Amino acid sequence: MITLARETPDDWWEVETLYDLCFAPGREALSSYRLREGTAPVAELCLVARDGAGALVGAIRYWPVRAGTAPALLLGPIAVHPTHQGEGLGASLICDSLARAAGRWDRVLLVGDKAYYGRFGFFRLDAVTMPPPTNPERVLGLALRPGAWDGVRGAVRPHRPGASA
Repeated sequence: MITLARETPDDWWEVETLYDLCFAPGREALSSYRLREGTAPVAELCLVARDGAGALVGAIRYWPVRAGTAPALLLGPIAVHPTHQGEGLGASLICDSLARAAGRWDRVLLVGDKAYYGRFGFFRLDAVTMPPPTNPERVLGLALRPGAWDGVRGAVRPHRPGASA
């Protein structure tokens, strides 16, 4: 049985190890990591998944950013241990965390594959740009409130602590 729980500081090394396993070396060089530097993740949305033996098998994190002038959540990274991929665990992490974000945040963005994330309601953000060299086709958004992305345009940048969501 898999259980989802909020990530704690004690989970940090295990989560980082999972991300290292699931992503190519040099993952921190990606443009989305530049948006995370010096900013704490949104703790109440960062989740871990553990199997019945207590082993970490999945994780998802969110970060506060601004798209133009609009506050948003940056989803990612999300990872599922290779031994549990294809079981729907990634979808569970996404759905549970988005449900937690609803009502507190208006919009979510990510860099990813529309064929996968489209089933959760993510769509291409034509007027929002991530730092280069991000492929614009992979910049996706989800409105947690109807119309939340209407009129939002501009570059994505870090959302510094102390600013409201």
